[in-house]
Amino acid sequence: MISVIIPTYNHASSVVKTIESALASQNVNTEIIVIDDGSTDDTKEVLSQYDGNDAVKVIYQKNRGSNPTRNRGYDESEGEYLIFLDADAVLEPDALSQLKNVLRDSKASFSYSDFRFGWKLFKTGEYDLERLRKMNYIHTSSLIKREDFPKFDEAIKRFQDWDLWLTMAAQGKTGVYVPGELMSMTVERAGISSWLPKSWYKAPWKWLPWIALRVKKYEDAKQIIKAKHSL
Repeated sequence: MISVIIPTYNHASSVVKTIESALASQNVNTEIIVIDDGSTDDTKEVLSQYDGNDAVKVIYQKNRGSNPTRNRGYDESEGEYLIFLDADAVLEPDALSQLKNVLRDSKASFSYSDFRFGWKLFKTGEYDLERLRKMNYIHTSSLIKREDFPKFDEAIKRFQDWDLWLTMAAQGKTGVYVPGELMSMTVERAGISSWLPKSWYKAPWKWLPWIALRVKKYEDAKQIIKAKHSL
């Protein structure tokens, strides 16, 4: 079984699409666990449509942040495989089956694919530890063997996925690439994830007033990961 864990915070406009894409997964057995992390929008009302639906377990909690919420989902899950979906992600119908089939037949601890974030297609490529140590190119929404999952570091507030893959790499665990665009993420203002073109983090753009603070937060968070993993 695959445990599909969906943490959500103020994603009333997109979380149903995420859930429905997981429910539409083909050729896999799933449990879907949604954790509302103290949303202040209409998330609770939107999720009420799944009351009494045995295929979707909805949990409500006070706001704790993304990594504690992901770990709560793990604690509530039972699947042999895990995937953590942001609440603005949409899976292709065969995404989970492709990820599972490749992972099951490999010695790797997780499998991942290409993905689209808004208009931008991210082609990830084969697992390469040296490349991973230089940059994060693997999305959080990868399929992980339960026995190899170390939990998310709840002190990390950004680059949680990069931190996870580096932590697993330090334990001798690797990933396996599944070619193809198997999921997409919408760009929402309240989203857990955000993205800017790489050029915006460089001069002269990074000095613009409406970008400078965001760039500083990005660079500060990156230094935390680098220090933790001696990069």
